[in-house]
Amino acid sequence: MPTTYSAELVSLEGPDAIAFAQSQFSSNLASLADGQWQFSAWLDAQGRVRALFHLIRVDGQRLLLLLRGGLAGAMASELQRYVFRARLRVLALPAQELATVEAMPLHTVTQQGDWLVLGCGSHGLKLAAGGDDEWRLPQVRAGWPWLVSPTAGELLPAWLNLGALGATALDKGCYPGQEIVARMHYRGGSKRHLHRIRLSRVPVPGSVLAVDGQTAIQLLDVVAIDGAAEALAVVHDDLQANLASGVEAELPHGAGSVQVLALTA
Repeated sequence: MPTTYSAELVSLEGPDAIAFAQSQFSSNLASLADGQWQFSAWLDAQGRVRALFHLIRVDGQRLLLLLRGGLAGAMASELQRYVFRARLRVLALPAQELATVEAMPLHTVTQQGDWLVLGCGSHGLKLAAGGDDEWRLPQVRAGWPWLVSPTAGELLPAWLNLGALGATALDKGCYPGQEIVARMHYRGGSKRHLHRIRLSRVPVPGSVLAVDGQTAIQLLDVVAIDGAAEALAVVHDDLQANLASGVEAELPHGAGSVQVLALTA
């Protein structure tokens, strides 16, 4: 599968950049230091995930959003509608490539020449002029979702395990979708959860799979491995037990086996 994932970047710059992000995004920036990143999301009023991203604090007046799916220009335009009198600029930056480099501590951000590098634990993710796909498999196995275009604005944070990633906060003020996040955390009720799955074929990222004639698996990122694939998917709880032992699923171009695997840190 060729490289299709570029580094789409949005910059928030100005004295009110941190306060604006704290009020709009789902993570808590209070503990985010200069030169660090955290997972975060921008939700709509119904709690659906409009955008998921690495939120990078460059300094006290500048944040970078490395989008995990979606286009920077579209997000910057939507965010600008909420700026009102805040003192900041919202800019879509030129897209770059994503390249894999040596292991770096999780959540760190360093500068290598002209390029930023994000520490991802088992590897580093470099924003560069030339990219590769090597970073995708370890991130799938760690349970880091990538929102392909059919899923934008359709999925709830609980379905994507965003709480475990630190992308949603319960200990800060209000933000769009916060009531839904809190309700699902304290009351439960989610019938879908994120799983890593193995597929005998390589479907297109974002495909929907049917099991026993029912739509039950929403694929996110898909990584080809020797003619088969591993993927992150939102799976309905009713099917999890069956999938754990392997079942036949109706793929877009023919049947193939699907099996749930464990996420690895």
